[in-house]
Amino acid sequence: MKYFVITDSTDTQVGLRLAGIEGVVVREEALARAAIQTAADDPEIAVLLITEHLAGLCRDVIAPLKLTGKRPLVVEIPDRHSAGRAPDSITRYIREAIGIKL
Repeated sequence: MKYFVITDSTDTQVGLRLAGIEGVVVREEALARAAIQTAADDPEIAVLLITEHLAGLCRDVIAPLKLTGKRPLVVEIPDRHSAGRAPDSITRYIREAIGIKL
């Protein structure tokens, strides 16, 4: 079982790739929806990480995935443009989630 990330930031994708998590960078809503569907259809992907911004654009696609409780588990992650977060929230989040200190 694998993790997969869908993000609109190359920095986020590269950082998570360093932790062994593959993913895609998309900046358009249609592409984000297609990436979510592709990830949901892949039986090897157990956890789908998606940035808050893209999750907001695709709430109608993500909500059913979250509510069914089936694979993949959808986790919204902050990106560097998220409002209301501490400056080191992303590094702290990664450290707490997967135990890697950046």
